[in-house]
Amino acid sequence: MTSTRKLLIFATLAVIMAGGGYWGWQTFFNKSLPDGIASGNGRIEATEIDVSTKIPGRIRDILVDEGDFVEAGQMLARMDTEQLEAQRRQAQAQLQRALIGIDTAKSLVTQREAERRAAIATIAQRNAELDAADRKLARSSQLVKTNAVSQQVFDDDRASAEGAKAAVAAAEAQLAASEAGISTAKALIVDAEAAVDAARAAIDSITADINDGVLRSPRAGRVQYRVAQPGEVLSAGGRVLNLVDLGDVHMTFFLPTVQAGRVALGAEVRLVLDAAPQYVIPAKVTFVADVAQFTPKTVETEEERLKLMFRIKAQIPPELLTKYIQQVKTGLPGMAYVRLDPNVEWPARLQQGLLQ
Repeated sequence: MTSTRKLLIFATLAVIMAGGGYWGWQTFFNKSLPDGIASGNGRIEATEIDVSTKIPGRIRDILVDEGDFVEAGQMLARMDTEQLEAQRRQAQAQLQRALIGIDTAKSLVTQREAERRAAIATIAQRNAELDAADRKLARSSQLVKTNAVSQQVFDDDRASAEGAKAAVAAAEAQLAASEAGISTAKALIVDAEAAVDAARAAIDSITADINDGVLRSPRAGRVQYRVAQPGEVLSAGGRVLNLVDLGDVHMTFFLPTVQAGRVALGAEVRLVLDAAPQYVIPAKVTFVADVAQFTPKTVETEEERLKLMFRIKAQIPPELLTKYIQQVKTGLPGMAYVRLDPNVEWPARLQQGLLQ
Protein backbone atom coordinates (compact mmCIF):
# COMPACT_ATOMS: atom_id res chain seq x y z
CA MET A 1 0.00 0.00 0.00
CA THR A 2 1.46 3.35 -1.03
CA SER A 3 1.97 6.17 1.46
CA THR A 4 -0.52 8.37 -0.41
CA ARG A 5 -3.22 5.73 -0.09
CA LYS A 6 -2.47 5.25 3.60
CA LEU A 7 -2.69 8.98 4.16
CA LEU A 8 -6.04 9.12 2.35
CA ILE A 9 -7.46 6.27 4.43
CA PHE A 10 -6.19 7.86 7.63
CA ALA A 11 -7.74 11.23 6.71
CA THR A 12 -11.07 9.56 5.87
CA LEU A 13 -11.14 7.75 9.20
CA ALA A 14 -10.29 10.95 11.01
CA VAL A 15 -13.19 12.79 9.36
CA ILE A 16 -15.58 9.94 10.15
CA MET A 17 -14.45 9.82 13.75
CA ALA A 18 -14.71 13.59 14.13
CA GLY A 19 -18.15 13.66 12.60
CA GLY A 20 -19.30 10.71 14.65
CA GLY A 21 -17.92 12.31 17.78
CA TYR A 22 -19.66 15.59 17.05
CA TRP A 23 -22.93 13.79 16.29
CA GLY A 24 -22.60 11.75 19.45
CA TRP A 25 -21.83 14.86 21.48
CA GLN A 26 -24.83 16.68 20.04
CA THR A 27 -27.09 13.70 20.70
CA PHE A 28 -25.84 13.28 24.23
CA PHE A 29 -25.98 17.01 24.93
CA ASN A 30 -29.50 17.39 23.57
CA LYS A 31 -30.72 14.41 25.57
CA SER A 32 -29.13 15.82 28.69
CA LEU A 33 -30.96 19.14 28.43
CA PRO A 34 -33.16 20.08 31.41
CA ASP A 35 -36.90 19.80 30.98
CA GLY A 36 -37.29 23.57 30.69
CA ILE A 37 -34.95 23.90 27.68
CA ALA A 38 -35.73 22.83 24.09
CA SER A 39 -33.53 22.73 21.03
CA GLY A 40 -33.83 22.75 17.27
CA ASN A 41 -31.47 23.09 14.35
CA GLY A 42 -31.49 25.96 11.88
CA ARG A 43 -29.38 28.38 9.86
CA ILE A 44 -28.28 31.96 10.35
CA GLU A 45 -30.43 34.20 8.17
CA ALA A 46 -30.69 37.92 7.48
CA THR A 47 -33.02 40.25 5.61
CA GLU A 48 -32.03 40.62 1.95
CA ILE A 49 -32.52 43.90 0.11
CA ASP A 50 -32.45 44.41 -3.66
CA VAL A 51 -31.03 47.75 -4.78
CA SER A 52 -32.86 48.44 -8.05
CA THR A 53 -33.23 51.24 -10.57
CA LYS A 54 -36.32 53.44 -10.45
CA ILE A 55 -36.08 54.51 -14.08
CA PRO A 56 -34.70 52.70 -17.12
CA GLY A 57 -31.16 53.52 -18.14
CA ARG A 58 -27.54 52.47 -18.49
CA ILE A 59 -25.33 51.76 -15.47
CA ARG A 60 -22.39 54.19 -15.42
CA ASP A 61 -20.51 53.00 -12.32
CA ILE A 62 -20.83 50.47 -9.52
CA LEU A 63 -18.82 51.70 -6.56
CA VAL A 64 -18.84 48.59 -4.33
CA ASP A 65 -17.80 44.96 -4.65
CA GLU A 66 -19.25 41.75 -3.29
CA GLY A 67 -18.47 41.39 0.39
CA ASP A 68 -18.09 45.12 1.05
CA PHE A 69 -19.72 46.58 4.15
CA VAL A 70 -21.84 49.65 3.44
CA GLU A 71 -23.50 52.29 5.59
CA ALA A 72 -27.03 53.66 5.30
CA GLY A 73 -27.13 56.37 2.63
CA GLN A 74 -23.81 55.37 1.08
CA MET A 75 -23.56 55.75 -2.69
CA LEU A 76 -23.50 52.31 -4.31
CA ALA A 77 -23.92 52.94 -8.04
CA ARG A 78 -24.62 55.67 -10.59
CA MET A 79 -26.80 55.57 -13.67
CA ASP A 80 -26.07 57.46 -16.88
CA THR A 81 -28.15 60.66 -16.66
CA GLU A 82 -26.85 62.67 -19.65
CA GLN A 83 -30.19 62.52 -21.46
CA LEU A 84 -32.05 63.57 -18.30
CA GLU A 85 -29.68 66.49 -17.80
CA ALA A 86 -30.33 67.61 -21.37
CA GLN A 87 -34.07 67.41 -20.73
CA ARG A 88 -33.64 69.49 -17.60
CA ARG A 89 -31.77 72.18 -19.55
CA GLN A 90 -34.60 72.21 -22.07
CA ALA A 91 -37.16 72.56 -19.27
CA GLN A 92 -35.13 75.41 -17.76
CA ALA A 93 -35.17 77.20 -21.14
CA GLN A 94 -38.94 76.75 -21.31
CA LEU A 95 -39.17 78.22 -17.82
CA GLN A 96 -37.26 81.32 -18.93
CA ARG A 97 -39.53 81.64 -21.96
CA ALA A 98 -42.61 81.36 -19.74
CA LEU A 99 -41.25 84.01 -17.37
CA ILE A 100 -40.69 86.35 -20.31
CA GLY A 101 -44.24 85.55 -21.43
CA ILE A 102 -45.57 86.77 -18.08
CA ASP A 103 -43.70 90.08 -18.42
CA THR A 104 -44.94 90.47 -22.01
CA ALA A 105 -48.54 89.77 -20.99
CA LYS A 106 -48.33 92.29 -18.13
CA SER A 107 -46.98 94.92 -20.52
CA LEU A 108 -49.86 94.19 -22.86
CA VAL A 109 -52.33 94.64 -19.99
CA THR A 110 -50.75 98.02 -19.19
CA GLN A 111 -51.03 99.04 -22.84
CA ARG A 112 -54.68 97.99 -23.07
CA GLU A 113 -55.52 99.85 -19.85
CA ALA A 114 -53.92 103.00 -21.30
CA GLU A 115 -55.99 102.55 -24.44
CA ARG A 116 -59.10 102.20 -22.26
CA ARG A 117 -58.35 105.49 -20.48
CA ALA A 118 -57.78 107.18 -23.83
CA ALA A 119 -61.07 105.78 -25.09
CA ILE A 120 -62.89 107.14 -22.03
CA ALA A 121 -61.35 110.57 -22.61
CA THR A 122 -62.30 110.42 -26.29
CA ILE A 123 -65.91 109.59 -25.37
CA ALA A 124 -66.03 112.60 -23.07
CA GLN A 125 -64.66 114.80 -25.83
CA ARG A 126 -67.11 113.43 -28.39
CA ASN A 127 -70.03 113.89 -26.00
CA ALA A 128 -69.01 117.54 -25.53
CA GLU A 129 -68.84 117.99 -29.29
CA LEU A 130 -72.24 116.30 -29.65
CA ASP A 131 -73.74 118.61 -27.04
CA ALA A 132 -72.38 121.68 -28.83
CA ALA A 133 -73.62 120.38 -32.19
CA ASP A 134 -77.10 119.71 -30.76
CA ARG A 135 -77.29 123.20 -29.29
CA LYS A 136 -76.21 124.79 -32.55
CA LEU A 137 -78.70 122.66 -34.47
CA ALA A 138 -81.49 123.75 -32.10
CA ARG A 139 -80.70 127.43 -32.71
CA SER A 140 -80.49 126.94 -36.47
CA SER A 141 -83.83 125.15 -36.52
CA GLN A 142 -85.49 128.20 -34.93
CA LEU A 143 -83.68 130.79 -37.03
CA VAL A 144 -84.35 129.03 -40.31
CA LYS A 145 -88.07 129.47 -39.70
CA THR A 146 -87.68 133.24 -39.73
CA ASN A 147 -85.16 133.15 -42.55
CA ALA A 148 -82.52 134.50 -40.14
CA VAL A 149 -80.18 131.80 -41.41
CA SER A 150 -80.15 130.04 -44.71
CA GLN A 151 -81.32 126.51 -45.30
CA GLN A 152 -77.72 125.59 -46.09
CA VAL A 153 -76.55 126.65 -42.64
CA PHE A 154 -79.32 124.60 -41.07
CA ASP A 155 -78.39 121.54 -43.12
CA ASP A 156 -74.71 121.94 -42.17
CA ASP A 157 -75.57 122.16 -38.47
CA ARG A 158 -77.76 119.04 -38.73
CA ALA A 159 -74.94 117.15 -40.47
CA SER A 160 -72.52 118.27 -37.76
CA ALA A 161 -74.86 116.95 -35.06
CA GLU A 162 -75.21 113.56 -36.79
CA GLY A 163 -71.42 113.39 -37.21
CA ALA A 164 -70.96 114.12 -33.49
CA LYS A 165 -73.34 111.27 -32.64
CA ALA A 166 -71.38 108.91 -34.87
CA ALA A 167 -68.13 110.02 -33.26
CA VAL A 168 -69.54 109.23 -29.79
CA ALA A 169 -70.60 105.76 -30.96
CA ALA A 170 -67.14 105.14 -32.45
CA ALA A 171 -65.47 106.22 -29.20
CA GLU A 172 -67.71 103.90 -27.18
CA ALA A 173 -66.86 101.02 -29.54
CA GLN A 174 -63.18 101.79 -29.04
CA LEU A 175 -63.69 101.64 -25.25
CA ALA A 176 -65.38 98.23 -25.56
CA ALA A 177 -62.51 96.97 -27.70
CA SER A 178 -59.92 98.17 -25.20
CA GLU A 179 -61.78 96.46 -22.32
CA ALA A 180 -61.88 93.22 -24.30
CA GLY A 181 -58.16 93.62 -24.95
CA ILE A 182 -57.55 93.97 -21.21
CA SER A 183 -59.40 90.70 -20.53
CA THR A 184 -57.41 88.94 -23.25
CA ALA A 185 -54.12 90.28 -21.90
CA LYS A 186 -55.00 89.16 -18.37
CA ALA A 187 -55.84 85.69 -19.72
CA LEU A 188 -52.38 85.66 -21.33
CA ILE A 189 -50.87 86.35 -17.90
CA VAL A 190 -52.71 83.38 -16.41
CA ASP A 191 -51.59 81.19 -19.31
CA ALA A 192 -47.97 82.32 -18.94
CA GLU A 193 -48.07 81.71 -15.18
CA ALA A 194 -49.43 78.20 -15.82
CA ALA A 195 -46.58 77.63 -18.27
CA VAL A 196 -44.13 78.71 -15.56
CA ASP A 197 -45.66 76.25 -13.08
CA ALA A 198 -45.55 73.46 -15.69
CA ALA A 199 -41.91 74.20 -16.51
CA ARG A 200 -40.94 74.21 -12.84
CA ALA A 201 -42.80 70.95 -12.26
CA ALA A 202 -40.98 69.42 -15.24
CA ILE A 203 -37.64 70.59 -13.80
CA ASP A 204 -38.50 69.12 -10.39
CA SER A 205 -39.56 65.81 -11.97
CA ILE A 206 -36.42 65.55 -14.08
CA THR A 207 -34.24 66.54 -11.11
CA ALA A 208 -35.88 63.79 -9.03
CA ASP A 209 -35.11 61.28 -11.79
CA ILE A 210 -31.49 62.48 -11.90
CA ASN A 211 -31.23 62.11 -8.12
CA ASP A 212 -32.73 58.63 -8.38
CA GLY A 213 -29.92 57.84 -10.80
CA VAL A 214 -27.65 57.72 -7.75
CA LEU A 215 -28.37 54.42 -5.99
CA ARG A 216 -27.79 54.57 -2.24
CA SER A 217 -27.90 51.94 0.45
CA PRO A 218 -31.24 52.02 2.31
CA ARG A 219 -29.54 50.71 5.47
CA ALA A 220 -26.26 49.36 6.79
CA GLY A 221 -25.33 45.93 5.52
CA ARG A 222 -23.04 43.94 3.28
CA VAL A 223 -23.03 43.53 -0.49
CA GLN A 224 -23.94 39.94 -1.30
CA TYR A 225 -24.18 39.97 -5.11
CA ARG A 226 -23.49 42.31 -8.01
CA VAL A 227 -26.47 41.40 -10.16
CA ALA A 228 -25.56 43.74 -13.04
CA GLN A 229 -22.36 45.31 -14.38
CA PRO A 230 -21.42 48.81 -15.60
CA GLY A 231 -22.56 49.44 -19.14
CA GLU A 232 -25.66 47.26 -18.93
CA VAL A 233 -29.01 48.81 -19.81
CA LEU A 234 -31.74 48.04 -17.29
CA SER A 235 -35.46 48.59 -17.34
CA ALA A 236 -37.27 50.33 -14.50
CA GLY A 237 -36.92 48.19 -11.39
CA GLY A 238 -33.85 46.40 -12.74
CA ARG A 239 -31.73 44.84 -9.97
CA VAL A 240 -28.18 46.14 -9.59
CA LEU A 241 -27.06 44.86 -6.18
CA ASN A 242 -28.25 42.52 -3.48
CA LEU A 243 -27.54 43.52 0.14
CA VAL A 244 -27.80 41.65 3.40
CA ASP A 245 -29.12 43.73 6.30
CA LEU A 246 -26.74 42.76 9.11
CA GLY A 247 -28.86 44.66 11.59
CA ASP A 248 -31.53 41.94 11.38
CA VAL A 249 -29.73 38.61 11.76
CA HIS A 250 -31.65 35.66 13.17
CA MET A 251 -31.97 31.90 13.21
CA THR A 252 -35.18 30.12 12.28
CA PHE A 253 -35.79 26.70 13.83
CA PHE A 254 -38.74 24.39 14.46
CA LEU A 255 -40.19 22.87 17.61
CA PRO A 256 -42.98 20.32 18.10
CA THR A 257 -46.37 21.28 19.49
CA VAL A 258 -45.69 20.59 23.16
CA GLN A 259 -42.50 22.66 23.24
CA ALA A 260 -43.66 25.42 20.87
CA GLY A 261 -46.70 26.00 23.07
CA ARG A 262 -44.39 26.90 25.98
CA VAL A 263 -42.23 29.38 24.06
CA ALA A 264 -42.87 33.00 25.01
CA LEU A 265 -41.98 36.05 22.97
CA GLY A 266 -38.77 37.49 24.36
CA ALA A 267 -37.63 34.13 25.73
CA GLU A 268 -33.87 33.67 25.96
CA VAL A 269 -32.15 31.65 23.26
CA ARG A 270 -28.58 30.43 22.96
CA LEU A 271 -27.20 29.72 19.47
CA VAL A 272 -24.27 27.38 18.79
CA LEU A 273 -22.94 27.31 15.22
CA ASP A 274 -21.38 24.22 13.71
CA ALA A 275 -18.48 26.31 12.40
CA ALA A 276 -17.62 27.71 15.85
CA PRO A 277 -19.02 25.43 18.59
CA GLN A 278 -16.76 27.04 21.20
CA TYR A 279 -18.86 30.24 21.09
CA VAL A 280 -22.39 30.68 22.40
CA ILE A 281 -24.45 33.48 20.85
CA PRO A 282 -27.27 35.03 22.90
CA ALA A 283 -30.58 35.74 21.17
CA LYS A 284 -34.26 36.32 21.94
CA VAL A 285 -37.45 34.88 20.51
CA THR A 286 -39.15 37.49 18.33
CA PHE A 287 -41.65 35.29 16.48
CA VAL A 288 -43.65 32.13 17.11
CA ALA A 289 -45.82 30.84 14.27
CA ASP A 290 -49.52 30.57 15.08
CA VAL A 291 -50.01 27.71 12.61
CA ALA A 292 -47.96 24.58 12.02
CA GLN A 293 -45.42 24.87 9.21
CA PHE A 294 -45.49 21.20 8.19
CA THR A 295 -47.72 18.34 9.30
CA PRO A 296 -48.34 14.64 8.64
CA LYS A 297 -50.71 13.78 5.80
CA THR A 298 -53.58 13.27 8.26
CA VAL A 299 -54.05 14.51 11.80
CA GLU A 300 -56.48 12.22 13.53
CA THR A 301 -54.86 11.13 16.78
CA GLU A 302 -53.24 12.91 19.71
CA GLU A 303 -49.89 11.37 18.79
CA GLU A 304 -50.07 12.84 15.30
CA ARG A 305 -50.99 16.26 16.68
CA LEU A 306 -47.82 16.16 18.75
CA LYS A 307 -45.83 15.82 15.53
CA LEU A 308 -46.93 19.24 14.28
CA MET A 309 -43.92 21.58 13.98
CA PHE A 310 -44.02 25.35 14.57
CA ARG A 311 -41.53 27.91 13.28
CA ILE A 312 -39.59 29.93 15.86
CA LYS A 313 -37.45 32.97 15.09
CA ALA A 314 -34.58 33.97 17.41
CA GLN A 315 -32.99 37.35 16.73
CA ILE A 316 -29.43 38.28 17.67
CA PRO A 317 -29.15 41.66 19.50
CA PRO A 318 -28.14 44.51 17.12
CA GLU A 319 -25.45 45.79 19.51
CA LEU A 320 -23.79 42.35 19.47
CA LEU A 321 -23.96 42.29 15.68
CA THR A 322 -22.29 45.70 15.52
CA LYS A 323 -19.47 44.49 17.75
CA TYR A 324 -18.80 41.35 15.71
CA ILE A 325 -19.89 42.68 12.30
CA GLN A 326 -16.82 41.33 10.50
CA GLN A 327 -17.57 37.78 11.66
CA VAL A 328 -21.27 37.74 10.74
CA LYS A 329 -22.00 35.26 7.95
CA THR A 330 -25.42 34.13 6.84
CA GLY A 331 -26.24 30.55 5.91
CA LEU A 332 -24.18 28.94 8.70
CA PRO A 333 -26.00 25.96 10.28
CA GLY A 334 -26.22 25.41 13.99
CA MET A 335 -28.40 24.64 17.00
CA ALA A 336 -30.81 26.89 18.86
CA TYR A 337 -31.53 26.29 22.53
CA VAL A 338 -34.56 28.10 23.93
CA ARG A 339 -35.43 28.41 27.61
CA LEU A 340 -39.06 27.42 28.04
CA ASP A 341 -38.98 27.98 31.81
CA PRO A 342 -37.23 31.19 32.91
CA ASN A 343 -36.45 29.60 36.29
CA VAL A 344 -34.37 26.83 34.77
CA GLU A 345 -30.61 27.37 34.78
CA TRP A 346 -28.67 27.10 31.54
CA PRO A 347 -26.34 24.07 31.34
CA ALA A 348 -22.68 24.92 31.90
CA ARG A 349 -21.94 24.29 28.23
CA LEU A 350 -24.29 27.10 27.22
CA GLN A 351 -22.87 29.50 29.79
CA GLN A 352 -19.22 29.14 28.82
CA GLY A 353 -18.04 31.03 25.78
CA LEU A 354 -21.11 33.32 25.79
CA LEU A 355 -20.49 36.32 23.56
CA GLN A 356 -21.13 39.69 25.14
